[in-house]
Parts: sequence; C-alpha cells; structure tokens
Amino acid sequence: MLKELIYTTIGASAVMREKIEEEMKILEKKGKIKKEDAKDFIKNLERKGKLEDKKFKKEIRGHLKELINELGLLTKKDLKKFKEELKKQ
Repeated sequence: MLKELIYTTIGASAVMREKIEEEMKILEKKGKIKKEDAKDFIKNLERKGKLEDKKFKKEIRGHLKELINELGLLTKKDLKKFKEELKKQ
C-alpha cells in the first residue's frame, strides 16, 4: 500500500509538472510572462518539491520506526548486535 501511495504521488507530480510547464509556455507565447520568470518559477517549484520530498521521507521513516518498535520487530542493528554476541560465546 505504501509503495502504491509513493508511485501515485510521483505520477501526480510528473503530470502536474508537465501541465505547469505547458501553461507557462502558453503564458510566455501570449506575452504575459517573461521566459526567465517562467524558468525561475519552475526552478522554485522543483526546489520546494525536493524539500517536501525530504520532509515526507523523514516523516515516513519516523512512522516506520515507531511501527517496528510497536511490533517488536528486529532491526539490522539488533541482528548485528546479536551476531556479535554469538561470536563471543
């Protein structure tokens, strides 16, 4: 389910980017916006998108860590520690 959510979000972002670029080209052709302003706008959107992506990933990691702890699942760190303890015996 998480994978589908991520793919849907990425797909929606790609579609929105295309639509925004199309609209910017139309506005540029009509002389309502300068080419540089359109490029700057798109760059700002990309920058904001990357920041939101980082926030989203950080939030998901936090939720997953909580879930792992709640379910009492072993982590890679736990397994490594367990292996080290076994080697000592």
